[in-house]
Amino acid sequence: MFGYIFKRMLYAIPILIGVNLITFVLFFMVNSPDDMARAQLGAKQVTPQMIEAWKVDKGYDKALFVNDKAEGIDKLTDTLFVQESLKLFSFNFGYSDANRDIGTEIKERMGPSLAIALPTFMIALITNISLALLLVLFRGSALDTGMMIVAVMIMSVSGLFYIIAGQVLFSKMWHWVPISGYEAGWSGIKFIILPVLIGVFAGIGSGVRWYRSIFLEQINQDYVRTARAKGLSELKVLFGHVLRNGMLPILTGVVVVIPTLFMGSLIMESFFGIPGLGSYTIDAINAQDFAIVKAMVFLGSVLYIIGLILTDISYTLFDPRVKL
Repeated sequence: MFGYIFKRMLYAIPILIGVNLITFVLFFMVNSPDDMARAQLGAKQVTPQMIEAWKVDKGYDKALFVNDKAEGIDKLTDTLFVQESLKLFSFNFGYSDANRDIGTEIKERMGPSLAIALPTFMIALITNISLALLLVLFRGSALDTGMMIVAVMIMSVSGLFYIIAGQVLFSKMWHWVPISGYEAGWSGIKFIILPVLIGVFAGIGSGVRWYRSIFLEQINQDYVRTARAKGLSELKVLFGHVLRNGMLPILTGVVVVIPTLFMGSLIMESFFGIPGLGSYTIDAINAQDFAIVKAMVFLGSVLYIIGLILTDISYTLFDPRVKL
């Protein structure tokens, strides 16, 4: 087990290097250090001396990938890419281009992101599986057909529409919940109810259809026919056999998603003014703050890799046929 985890961690290193390389290339294709300096200095009259001093202070005066002024191995190591990558791999996120401690801000913003993501994830999981089991129980009926049509209709509408429609109906017209904002503690529940409900509703269409297909694949297996032949009721077959054996593919999607919950929702947090990691990333992109962007992309990649490893490990717990 430990050997497998260690091997997967070694495999993750070139993946993270590649992700970091792509982040550098894409960001500096559309931004130059001079543009970043002007955006951060924010002064109407920014002199070349001010720009150069800012670049030296932040380390953006270094060559990006190849330093022609250096000798030997320093041509590659004395570069912005290598120096910043080494900091990331040691989880030293440093300071943003606006001189804010990135590590501290990530810790502070993780709570609001989880306050939205965890309830949405748990409620959506239970709701989607329950509805899928209901449709499998009444498969081929008018209820099954009607729900599938509704599910496709829900999937066909952009999630942005649900956000705007929810804010207009529940906040502007009916004044049931605040339109945006966030508070820590139990008093902040009124701020997260609407984002959670919208997140759950927007994902019902795809979630129910996916779980339904998993359960329908199991319902015609030999072990199900054997259980029916023994006289078990359809409900016992469904919950005692189909659900249990269908958990393996469900587990794949669930475990992979769990680490990424820490990253928050980019669109949801931005529209509802929630100070989470999703809005933190969007604000950094708008402000051309590369220090935050590369830190968030790297952190997201690490969490996703952790999710994949956890998925493989969980297979050994739920399926005795799988050995690491």
